[in-house]
Amino acid sequence: MTTPATPSSPKPAGDDRNLVAIDATTAVTFEEKLTLFWQKNGTAVLVLCGLVLAGILAKGAWDYLAAQKELDVEKDFAAATTPAALKTFASTHADHPLGGIAQLQLADDAYAAGRAAEALAGYEQALAQIKDGPLASRAKLGRALTKVQTGKAPEGIAELKQLAGDANEFKGVRTEAAYQLTSLAAEAGNAADVQKFADQLVAIDGSSPWAQRAMALRAALPVPTAPAAPAAATTDGKKSGAAPATQVKLPGK
Repeated sequence: MTTPATPSSPKPAGDDRNLVAIDATTAVTFEEKLTLFWQKNGTAVLVLCGLVLAGILAKGAWDYLAAQKELDVEKDFAAATTPAALKTFASTHADHPLGGIAQLQLADDAYAAGRAAEALAGYEQALAQIKDGPLASRAKLGRALTKVQTGKAPEGIAELKQLAGDANEFKGVRTEAAYQLTSLAAEAGNAADVQKFADQLVAIDGSSPWAQRAMALRAALPVPTAPAAPAAATTDGKKSGAAPATQVKLPGK
């Protein structure tokens, strides 16, 4: 008896989709749509991912180099312990805040040594590099005081008044500015201004050591005396309160 040929396994139903090319019109499932998208845009996606990764790596490298550079600047500043080294640092790092701080230190040293013109130039340079904050206020105060000593007293006094009266300035700078105004008024013998600026200082911070010094300046000034009031005239033309005139009796009269 002849053995019948084994029939081939029938193709599972529903598998005909593999025989049809997938395109935008035939893609139905999510997997088919994802496959179609990848076929069309896979290269672009890989390039984009590569660019993003390169950007992340570049930013990390830039941040690392910037941090290293900042650390080097800080080390150089810490090592600048002499006036000559500070000058070199200030000129080398003129665009860095630490360069402004170095310039401020040089200006303070020049002011303490009586080199007013050099100090004034130093404060101006420091303010060009330090835009705000307590160090900027400190440089403004130094500049104002130096102007008073370099023949620019009206300009310096105006800056001191601005610092003392600015509620946004730091209290320590305001009190010192008010004290300096009190001191200048005392040197000029202007008791009214001494009183005014001392009162302003107390209003800013009455517990400040500058306030105590201002009170001492005010107490050292002589108390102004009011002019004596003129005596009132009486009805007979004589001034009340005046001593009677002495009458001399001549002989024979």
